[in-house]
Amino acid sequence: MEKNMFTWQQSAEGIVTLTLDAPDAPVNTMTADFPATLESVVDRLVAERDGGTLRGVILTSAKQTFFAGADLRHFIGYGPDDAAAVAAFAGTVTGSLRRIETLGVPVVAALNGSALGGGLELALACHHRIALDTTSARFGLPEATLGLLPGGGGVVRSVRLLGLTAALDSLLLSGAALTAAKALDLGIVDELVTDAADLLPQALAWIESHPESQAGWDHPGWQQPGERISGIDAPAYLPALTAGLRQKTGGAPAPAQRSILCAAVEGSQVDFDTASRIETRYFVELVTGQIAKNVIQSQFFDTKAVRKGVARPAGFETFTASRIGVVGAGMMGAGIAYSAAAAGVDVVLKDVSVEAAERGKAAVAGKARRAVKRGRLTEAAADALVARVQPVDDANAFADADVVIEAVFEDASLKADVLTELDKVANPSALLASNTSTLPISGLAGHVSRPAEFVGLHFFSPVEAMDLVEVIVGNQTSDAALAKAMDIAKQLGKMPIVVNDGRGFFTSRVILQRLLEACAMVAEGVTPITIERASTQAGYPLGTLALLDEVTLSLPISIRAGFREAAVAEARAFRDHPGEPVLDRLATQLGRRGRIAGAGFYDYAEGRRLKLAADVLAEFGPAEAQPSITDLKDRLLFAEALETARCFDEGVLRSAADANVGSLQGIGFPAWTGGTAQFVNGYPGGIPAFVARARELAALYGERFTPPAFLTTLTDGDRIG
Repeated sequence: MEKNMFTWQQSAEGIVTLTLDAPDAPVNTMTADFPATLESVVDRLVAERDGGTLRGVILTSAKQTFFAGADLRHFIGYGPDDAAAVAAFAGTVTGSLRRIETLGVPVVAALNGSALGGGLELALACHHRIALDTTSARFGLPEATLGLLPGGGGVVRSVRLLGLTAALDSLLLSGAALTAAKALDLGIVDELVTDAADLLPQALAWIESHPESQAGWDHPGWQQPGERISGIDAPAYLPALTAGLRQKTGGAPAPAQRSILCAAVEGSQVDFDTASRIETRYFVELVTGQIAKNVIQSQFFDTKAVRKGVARPAGFETFTASRIGVVGAGMMGAGIAYSAAAAGVDVVLKDVSVEAAERGKAAVAGKARRAVKRGRLTEAAADALVARVQPVDDANAFADADVVIEAVFEDASLKADVLTELDKVANPSALLASNTSTLPISGLAGHVSRPAEFVGLHFFSPVEAMDLVEVIVGNQTSDAALAKAMDIAKQLGKMPIVVNDGRGFFTSRVILQRLLEACAMVAEGVTPITIERASTQAGYPLGTLALLDEVTLSLPISIRAGFREAAVAEARAFRDHPGEPVLDRLATQLGRRGRIAGAGFYDYAEGRRLKLAADVLAEFGPAEAQPSITDLKDRLLFAEALETARCFDEGVLRSAADANVGSLQGIGFPAWTGGTAQFVNGYPGGIPAFVARARELAALYGERFTPPAFLTTLTDGDRIG
């Protein structure tokens, strides 16, 4: 038994209070020992009931949260050979929760904080749920966001409690974490208290007034709320559910959502115990599969590592900026200024004229107004945010700034001029940074007198909505400067990944390969609609051609030109890409530069995307023979994954966590893969199988798919990063 996981207190009146308090842990989680612990506690409850000394049970927690769900370190190690062990784990938990539910005495969950995943499943097995209404408390079943489904009765009970549609849409498929008020409105919480001191007395009062409680579905004649999926209604209703799920996922791999849908529908047509066995079957399939491992690795472990700042050099005190200078009041500069001001930092926003800087401040004000409209800021907070931004046209205003970030247009000579000016006026102790997406930091550092205090801070657009910042370490960047840069990113509410210098760094370099590959498909006569379908079925959030229109077709042309010029200057070979002529033809010769020009791969009306342009189809195809959708999906995925491998090979990337978080958060690599590094590491059959598939693609579509030599030396079980 897990030592002291449950504290047992029994009153003279026969009310047992079970307090969850996992030893040596900040939160209660469902560890490997939890099923046996729970079973032992339930055995004791049953014995007390049979002895006539049990009148009610209260479940609560000694932690700040009630129960945080599963210990994912436990689940990520399971493979297909562990199916029986996973089934036993889930079966013990669901069996114990069912015994609690059918004790024959009232059982109340006194939720003093968040109840997520297994925590909410434990609460749902109680007859009544009272929650402490705090701003931080969240309630839900987030398993779908981790590639899993609730395996402790969460599917079965939520469907019976809420009805099939409400359970699927509001809880199960989205994995939403609800506030206490929203949990009450939905019906997964029955009562709220605002004072922690009232929690247990309210629970006791409910027990006293409900001496013979049982779950609603255990009453004779119970009817499931909402739609019934049974008998003759099933054929008419099920297609709508499956079509709705496909529309939400775009046809991308989504085994968790599909399994949740199946378990919910199938379980709604049978008795409770049979429904529980169905839920366990789907749970085991997901836990032992690869996609859940991919998602857990990236969404939990890698994201946690990046947020903790494991790449931050040790030995430096945490740096906090009180005043930040931003040069360039355009879209990126205004976004950086907004994020800094939202974090409570004073901002000096400079442009070539005060009028231009004022326009940047006006953009900040517009973002603040939208935040108020969405309920994210109060009017007073928005006014205070905007007031922190000082528009100027004189670089001398940066003299007392702790950090100065250059965010002008992506032009090497312009950035050089700006950095030269900043170097003369900035505080000697200030960190200097360039917001660049492709230009090597080591080259830009030649324009400042303190290259050790100079870094790249690549923000993503729109800055206020994107969590990621790519911190680029130049050849002379000091550890002290890197630590400062990471601290600043975190102060602004961002997640900093750290990469070494090189043209395009990591994210820009990798996404460029996907964009070019889609253009190569166009050049081959693949119909644009097929390319877009391949993109969404691969799991990308937006069709690749639509994405090209958003970033403008001239941007990849410019980036490739920079790569080409650098290769010539360094006497290196440069490989042309078959997608480049398509970009040149559309953007340069036909003026179809994307949404901003009103025409690209798509047609537009007043900035609104309409449909794929017939002109593009007429210009490049279609070819008589179309490649398989599988090949198209793999070409997009492998183009980015192989470039990631090259970034490791060349020393640009430092860790798999940075690659995974950067590719997911920064450039929209499909979530089911776990990120570009995890796609390689978790490929079915291991890295040798990934290499074999890359070689197949190279033989069919070109040498750009030839895997880096170091990958060919790795065996099954090896990992990159």
